[in-house]
Amino acid sequence: MRDRAERLLSVKRRRVVGWAIDSTQRADLATNALGMAIDSRGSAAGAIIHGDHGTQFTSWTFTERARRAGLLPSLGTIGDPYGNVVIESFWARMQTELLNRQRWDTRVELANAIFEYIEGFHNRQRRHSALHWRTPIEFETTAINQAPALQNAVQVTGS
Repeated sequence: MRDRAERLLSVKRRRVVGWAIDSTQRADLATNALGMAIDSRGSAAGAIIHGDHGTQFTSWTFTERARRAGLLPSLGTIGDPYGNVVIESFWARMQTELLNRQRWDTRVELANAIFEYIEGFHNRQRRHSALHWRTPIEFETTAINQAPALQNAVQVTGS
């Protein structure tokens, strides 16, 4: 099964906060992932969404949904290798550790496997050097306790 996915990642915290899958990569796919992130995190006024130049991120639907939530879409420059490095690193790890290891018969099975990988492993068990070898959940809990007003930045990418 060849599906498209969108993932939103809290850059400073390395936590995946929204995702969606579908058979095509369109604006509604990115907007659904954004909606999941907003629902799970709330919208922090002025938080930045880092995206690429794909049509799903430059679409009126996506940018209007972000603006209504008080988020600021930010597109890196074309060819900028640093714009999506965090989410691309996550995507590469998920490709290697999950997606390249088996095939799924249905989109529901794939969605469940992605959910288990993101929520069960990546956010709760995977330790990150950028987080002083803590998991995203551990880091976030510590950060919230130490600095409740820590600004959120969200990275967005698709495949």
